[in-house]
Amino acid sequence: MTSHQLHYIYDPLCGWCYGAAPLVAAARQVLPVRLHGGGLMAGAQRQVVSARLREYVMPHDRRIAQLTGQPFGDAYFDGLLHDGGAVLDSEPPITAVLAAEQLAGRGADLLARVQAAHYQQGRRIAEPAVLRALAADIGLDKAAFSQAFDALSGEATRAHIADSRQQLAQAGGGGFPTMLLEADGRLERVDVSAWLGRPEALAAWLMSRVPAPTTPVAQAPHDRFGCGPQACTI
Repeated sequence: MTSHQLHYIYDPLCGWCYGAAPLVAAARQVLPVRLHGGGLMAGAQRQVVSARLREYVMPHDRRIAQLTGQPFGDAYFDGLLHDGGAVLDSEPPITAVLAAEQLAGRGADLLARVQAAHYQQGRRIAEPAVLRALAADIGLDKAAFSQAFDALSGEATRAHIADSRQQLAQAGGGGFPTMLLEADGRLERVDVSAWLGRPEALAAWLMSRVPAPTTPVAQAPHDRFGCGPQACTI
């Protein structure tokens, strides 16, 4: 019997990963999706919102919206991107996704909620209090989530990020998002850019690669980063 899964190397603060969110949702209806947070804006790469950052990301975000149909809210464009007190740090939301996955196999659900909170609602997703509220939004127990979040914060998350970056490098990925289809231990790069805005087509392609029967599975400014035509790079 063959074993298939999709590895998804992402970052919560990568606009193209937000653009690829419908692809992830479609893929999860076909096969298991494993999340690997890459830490685009973690550690020394974290940033405070600034005019320079805003001027850099907004054209990319508008391009993402045009190509994928993903909505960007006024609270993001006119609110968060003008909030000089907001810190963009990938590490806390990656910790939150890990905690949700550990607790209930709900990492992908929380990632989608976090992305919507950032890009639609303009919320500060680097703040633990916000992440706890978002976890509660998807039905996770507040106390259990807080305990898992605290346990996974720091070194455990940094080790996960390091592993994700190593997998990205080994796969020859140029940035986020990167998808790798695993079949019996062999990895095949999926050209995410070819499927943007076409989640149903991606699902059909994946079904053609996965032996039947299949069962829907729910899962588990170029200062220091850059977003190219269809990817965010470290």
